[in-house]
Amino acid sequence: MPAFQPMSRRTLLRGTGITLALPWLEAMGPANAWAADTKDGQAAPNRLAVLYVPNGKNMADWTPEAEGSDYELKSILQPLASFKDRILVLTGLTADGARPHGDGGGDHARALAAFLTGAHPKKTDGTDIRNGISVDQLAASRIGHLTRLPSLEIGCEAGSMAGNCDSGYSCVYSSTMSWKSATQPLPKEVNPKLVFERLFSTVPDGTRVKRDSRRRSILDFVREDSKGLSSKLGANDVRKLDEYFTAVRDIEVRIERAASLPPIETPDYPMPTGVPATYEEHIRLMADLMVLGFQTDVTRVCTFVLANEGSNKPYPFIGVSDGHHNLSHHGNDEEKKAKIAKINQFHTTQLAYLLEKLASVQEGDGTLLDHCMVAYGSGNSDGNRHNHDDLPVLLAGGACGTLKTGRHIRYASETPISNLWVSLLNRMDINVDQLGDSNGELANLT
Repeated sequence: MPAFQPMSRRTLLRGTGITLALPWLEAMGPANAWAADTKDGQAAPNRLAVLYVPNGKNMADWTPEAEGSDYELKSILQPLASFKDRILVLTGLTADGARPHGDGGGDHARALAAFLTGAHPKKTDGTDIRNGISVDQLAASRIGHLTRLPSLEIGCEAGSMAGNCDSGYSCVYSSTMSWKSATQPLPKEVNPKLVFERLFSTVPDGTRVKRDSRRRSILDFVREDSKGLSSKLGANDVRKLDEYFTAVRDIEVRIERAASLPPIETPDYPMPTGVPATYEEHIRLMADLMVLGFQTDVTRVCTFVLANEGSNKPYPFIGVSDGHHNLSHHGNDEEKKAKIAKINQFHTTQLAYLLEKLASVQEGDGTLLDHCMVAYGSGNSDGNRHNHDDLPVLLAGGACGTLKTGRHIRYASETPISNLWVSLLNRMDINVDQLGDSNGELANLT
């Protein structure tokens, strides 16, 4: 038994314009008292993260042949080999709201807009946009009061919130995944520095500018409040706190370094969006920030759009200089399909990075990954066909013991992907009967 008084799980370090939440420490009491708002003695709350990738997949290199636990990972999923027993590959799910339903072209815009809402977005490039509430925002509306940020929306490719981006659909549809209501999209933040400040800063912009001008670490601002903390902690807590502070400082250094680098010269080929040479680092910084947000319980809900739907970003750093969207219209050309598979594998490699980070954080008797549900997928299936059935979707994490992972599950054709979102909400003790076009929960997840 520790000789010190238990520390509140809600302990914050404070400095000028800064609040820094702490990870779970043994001094905060036994694991089953980690958070008063959990039930059944769970060691931690169940977090939800959704990662989106555009333009579908080369499905032949994604979908496993066998069902159940005796399945083999196809080439696109090979980067996740070390997490095979921690993932569920879900086949047969459909985003019916992404289909035309008489509205003609616009499959890319509809794919992202319908992915988390289960709704059919109104075709307009004006201000009269209409979609539906997304699963992350339904979660935020129910449990957001328990954390400093109800939800976090991040991405790696900026997008316009107005204008015509896809066959008469507003750009907001093809660049925004989170919808607070049918008429209120939540834009994602693509600047890691601003995400960091949103997680940890409480100052107005003017004060922030003054603080930045002093070029001090966020840790400097909470140092006074952290003095003497170590004397109240056991050896394991001191080590964990040091690891946490090191992670915070590492992200600060990386953001600072990225901001100081000169702009990269545009290569001699079409590059409509993004800066490919730094894309992987951008993704990983955002992934680290998501982990920090979950680790400190600043938020329990996060959406991450790796690239906008319809993105024509090239990937020269993996040997693919063609635009992603252009390649997705491969016309069954084997060379183009192979390039698409390389892009797809690059994205799953970044997912593996996130899962490794989550698995490295000890929390109670498990890891952060044990207490997360990480959904990954696209609202398009085969980019060449623009079909929205049989979507590429997988689910990772332990969900506080409520998922039986390590399997490939094939569902009946036309099973709404919204059934998955209802199932995940209910694993967060957010009891809902319907979201969008759902008609129940997904069977066989437990």
